[in-house]
Amino acid sequence: RPLPQTRPLAWLDLGSGTGRMTPSLASTFGGPAYGVEPADKMRAQAAAAAGHPAVTYGAGSAEHIPLPDASCDAALLFFVWHHVVDREGAAQELRRVVKPGGKLFLQANFSDRMPDVWWLHVVPEWMKVHQAQYQSEEEVQSDFAGAGWTLAFRDEITWLRSASLAEDFERLRLRPTSLFEHMSEEVVEAGFARIEAALPSLGDGPQFETSALLVFRR
Repeated sequence: RPLPQTRPLAWLDLGSGTGRMTPSLASTFGGPAYGVEPADKMRAQAAAAAGHPAVTYGAGSAEHIPLPDASCDAALLFFVWHHVVDREGAAQELRRVVKPGGKLFLQANFSDRMPDVWWLHVVPEWMKVHQAQYQSEEEVQSDFAGAGWTLAFRDEITWLRSASLAEDFERLRLRPTSLFEHMSEEVVEAGFARIEAALPSLGDGPQFETSALLVFRR
């Protein structure tokens, strides 16, 4: 909705990981789409399993994006902002590569607006650790406003995280969030044991998550 109807649109997928989003951006908007990811292993997996004729994956970070000035119509940051160390520098670097009038889409958790996910109900003490990783929504908006971005649009997005509760737990055991980097192995394994014991009483079915989407205008 916030994007122009003209096609193609060039996208930056910042923190593209294993390429979960990048090919879809290229297919939907006509490409090109640039996946920028600092982790070598994730980038290699993306190149092997998430290829697309209009997608290019490259090494880089939020503070150092390997693209020319004003080369993208839009940028996507899907749950990556809390990993960024130099937020001021990153917001300025994103402003450099997005064209004037272009959009930046940021989907994230905020310390004052955390997702209501089932496993945090089973192990509620994990919530404080999880919450401590994030800024408030006001702080995130301030990061971008300070670099000259304007908040153009805000929405709540509900997305399918896993097809079933069992699949969601298996995914959780792979430790897909940085939450697990902030707890001891003993605490993590004790939590997993509690979750596994609770699974039979939790039912099943697709697992969805609702999170905020902020759209900034360059």
